[in-house]
Amino acid sequence: MATRNENPETKTTPALSRWKRFRYQLEEAGVRLLIAVIPRLHREQCVKLGILLGDAAYFFDARGRAVALSNLECVFGDQYNPRQRQWIARLSYRNFARTMLDLFWAQSLARGTYRNYMHLEGFEAIREQLAREKRGTLFMTTHEGNWEWSSLVFGFADFFHVVVAERFKNPYLTAIFSRLREVSGQTLIPQENSLLRMLKVVKRGGATGMLIDLNLRPSQAATVIEGFGLKMCVPFLHAVLAQRCNALLVPVTTEPMPDGSVRIVMQPGLVFPPNATLQQIAQQCWDAFEPFLRQRPDLWLWPYKHFRFRPKDATRPYPSYAHESPKFEKLLRTIAKGEQ
Repeated sequence: MATRNENPETKTTPALSRWKRFRYQLEEAGVRLLIAVIPRLHREQCVKLGILLGDAAYFFDARGRAVALSNLECVFGDQYNPRQRQWIARLSYRNFARTMLDLFWAQSLARGTYRNYMHLEGFEAIREQLAREKRGTLFMTTHEGNWEWSSLVFGFADFFHVVVAERFKNPYLTAIFSRLREVSGQTLIPQENSLLRMLKVVKRGGATGMLIDLNLRPSQAATVIEGFGLKMCVPFLHAVLAQRCNALLVPVTTEPMPDGSVRIVMQPGLVFPPNATLQQIAQQCWDAFEPFLRQRPDLWLWPYKHFRFRPKDATRPYPSYAHESPKFEKLLRTIAKGEQ
């Protein structure tokens, strides 16, 4: 990951074509403009702009809209009619737009003012539990609500947070977004080779965090869970930390409010059965979020390809983009044997 002083075009960065270089630089200029403008907006203006941009993205992003509607149809079936699914997808776009704008607007936040916009619940109970038990912790969230602020809050709240982040395809954006996501004082580490860093942090009694619904390839540090009755290939790093380091795994949910504030709820830490496998731990973590997502489907990132791999013996429909994979089948067999 590019740091604050790194040139994004390092020796490890593939050579860029003239067009791609121009496109990346144009994207960088657009992001820098947002960094300059968004923090100057009143919160009400920022919320309204999120609605406007979300609606525009929904109407113009035909490919992402198709993914969202296919996801919703396969997950909910007849529970929602086509018009209702379209509305949920549109609200999902609005939520994504607001989440991104709020990441830029967060430059206006400070330790003395962040509680005006972030309403925290359950934080002190977990802080007291960690102080008693002297153990490390991992805060988990999904692509729901305002996941950017659910990460930033731990820096403001002095949890000494280390966060796993994915690289952007555009290397110029990686450096910019890293700075934005470290504005509260937390530290970002790239997803590549993140396990060792996270193990060290947790063993020292520190806090780390990650999104647990990222879609991974079966050849990566992945396991398979069931989300909404469909197979999902997701990370198991959080399960490794629980299994090897006795880390306390804490689900965190967020609910953006109409006034521009965000309700951030730290759920009770999870307790796992003795000798639980990595897959079982990962499944239990997801199960802590699914009821909330069923209740507020508008807050999840439906345009994301959550269900990329379809099992050969699938008995229910999968989204149109899903496909079969020999490596995915191999991973399923490994899990069935109890080897993960």
